[in-house]
Amino acid sequence: MTADEATTRAPAVTGERADLLEVLAKHRHFLRFTTRDLTDEQVGRRTTASELCLGGLIKHVAAVERSWARFILNGPSAMGDFTAMTEADWARRADEFRMLPGETLAGVLADYAEVARGTDELVATLPDLDADQPLPKAPWFEPRARWSARRVLLHVIAETAQHAGHADIIRESLDGAKTMG
Repeated sequence: MTADEATTRAPAVTGERADLLEVLAKHRHFLRFTTRDLTDEQVGRRTTASELCLGGLIKHVAAVERSWARFILNGPSAMGDFTAMTEADWARRADEFRMLPGETLAGVLADYAEVARGTDELVATLPDLDADQPLPKAPWFEPRARWSARRVLLHVIAETAQHAGHADIIRESLDGAKTMG
């Protein structure tokens, strides 16, 4: 499919939805840009006191965005009950923040691009941004709280922006390069 065909098929997005997608795209770009000109080994390297690495941050943000998109469509069952997670569950979740053997920057970026396309399509076609779902059970959520699709998207934007900032610090610690400036 050519770019022109994709543009022709894509629904017109305006107003609030266009604003949400524009801000999300900006922060996705900043996050991806931190990996420019790096090797697979470099994006898996820890450069600060934290456990975070560039590739792991992108994996995590992709997983979070994918999970929240599923939540918008399917409610809390898409995320599970965080209060019932085992040590093995938490260990698998921690792997989101690392580059595992066999993972590559190209693969991580391709997965993130696929997740982004899905979220963008969801934002463009969702009938109502006010549609809400009860949040899953988790120690960090207020019991019986509900989030609208809009609130979820704002959360995804905030999470992406926060981790883009983390990535900028990690990259600067790696080789002095910055996302901006």
